[in-house]
Amino acid sequence: MHDSIVKRFGVSMDGHLLRKFDQLVKKKGYENRSEAVRDLVRDALIQQSWEESEQLVAGSILLFYNHSQRNLLEEMTQLQHDMHDYILATTHFHLDHDSCLELIVVKGKAKEIQKLKDRLTSLKGVEYGKFTVAPVEQV
Repeated sequence: MHDSIVKRFGVSMDGHLLRKFDQLVKKKGYENRSEAVRDLVRDALIQQSWEESEQLVAGSILLFYNHSQRNLLEEMTQLQHDMHDYILATTHFHLDHDSCLELIVVKGKAKEIQKLKDRLTSLKGVEYGKFTVAPVEQV
């Protein structure tokens, strides 16, 4: 079999999510869902390859969390101190009484930054985390 042959597969999702996806497809100007899914898969694969590599990267870890979660702030601070060599800066925003957004600017080996992101996002009270990265060195 040849790798460039287009393969079809089915995807199941609930109606609400599909409507939102169709809105995204239209907004971004894709001709169909398949084009949008291909782009999402490519992005995920590129992100995953960087996250597991020894490559030097710079980027950000974005965290949304409930600051009133017991011990969360202490645990986040301890993790950041433990991995301070990778952290260039942090910025903290109060979104409302309970919700905070923290932006952590990072630089280092991609797999080490990914470990930091995984440890932070797995803490109880962290509702969402995103690792955005770009290579610092050309391969």
